[in-house]
Amino acid sequence: MKRIFLCLAHMSDAGVEQQYVKKAFDDNYVVPLGPNVNQFEQELSQFVGQGKKVVALSSGTAAIHLALIACGVKAGDEVCVQSFTFCASSNPITYLGAKPVFIDSEPDTWNMDPDLLDKAIQDRIAVTGHKPKAIIPVALYGMPYQIKRIMDVANKYDIPVIEDAAEGFGSQYEDRVLGTFGKFGVLSFNGNKMITTSGGGAIICSDADAASQIMWYATQARESYPYYQHEAIGYNYRLSNVSAGIGIGQMTVANDHITHHKHIQSLYERLLSDVPGIKVHSQPKYSGYDSNYWLCTIMIDPSLHIYGQDKVYQQVESKAVGGAAGVTHTSVSATTDCQPNHNVEALRLWLDAAQIESRPLWKPMHKQPVYANAVAYTNGVSESFFKVGLCLPSGPCVSDEDVHYIVEQIKAAIISD
Repeated sequence: MKRIFLCLAHMSDAGVEQQYVKKAFDDNYVVPLGPNVNQFEQELSQFVGQGKKVVALSSGTAAIHLALIACGVKAGDEVCVQSFTFCASSNPITYLGAKPVFIDSEPDTWNMDPDLLDKAIQDRIAVTGHKPKAIIPVALYGMPYQIKRIMDVANKYDIPVIEDAAEGFGSQYEDRVLGTFGKFGVLSFNGNKMITTSGGGAIICSDADAASQIMWYATQARESYPYYQHEAIGYNYRLSNVSAGIGIGQMTVANDHITHHKHIQSLYERLLSDVPGIKVHSQPKYSGYDSNYWLCTIMIDPSLHIYGQDKVYQQVESKAVGGAAGVTHTSVSATTDCQPNHNVEALRLWLDAAQIESRPLWKPMHKQPVYANAVAYTNGVSESFFKVGLCLPSGPCVSDEDVHYIVEQIKAAIISD
């Protein structure tokens, strides 16, 4: 039986990726920069529109890092960032010696709560005498954040917004692509994203001057002399010509991938609609939201009984959960003070035994030990969803038949009362 993965890259049927990669090797152009990079950036700029300029980089994390630098974030500064997300949204803040201020979510999109953001900024000004230097909302699982309300708050205090649309490639709000509302937008082309360059990312800039500054930082901040002159600290963050070739091919199927993810979401919604205790998370019903549904997620009622839930969390994890990298540290305990409910973990294990990869939701950053001393403004939303949520396969390699099989296994895992 094949294993059904959450979300894996899928190459174009025409093999465009291989053609551009081969050309890079044939031309001996396998270094950062090059014609593939230029073309990929141009196509990305056209895709996002709004007159924006896109700079391709080695990762989405690098994009956040450089966006923070371009916003003037320095050691000791504070940055408001969504708590319900992957660590790549907040870690670059600490790279700079700055301090994350975690903002909890609102229940409709699961993303940054604009009201809580406003309250947090007022409080930080009162406590520190300074306003935060940037705001980072995140398109969790591709779902658009309440960007208009967030921008209203940001404009009220004149704070730049860095949109983390790493999971939201192609998601839109009122027919406008995410990443084009704030000062900068961030994209990711990791191997599990909507499109991939095997690894890589990009930063969406407001204009050519901003893109030029980002490119300068990404190429070790080298000055325009015939020798190596550096007047600022730079970084080796440029995307390679080989990787960009993969990206060009992926752009030919980008819209197909987005359409497929939306189709898989609709299948889950229909097939799980009559299963008591299981709720599929969907975009808000009010107008303007157009999620790419990068990952489809469900919420499991705490009262639902799953086979094997009395045996979970009895031994430490020794392999990767929802990833291929593996774990390099062995935990001292199988449990923490904030973890998915027993029935959620039992369902994950049931699906794993059926060769179906699933994954808990992102654990809120304000509950991560590494950020135990960070300032956080919470309302209980992200913690409550983390305890009951599970991500289901939704990538281009997931077929209709796979979804039917996954739903069958979910039903089979439930103990009837």
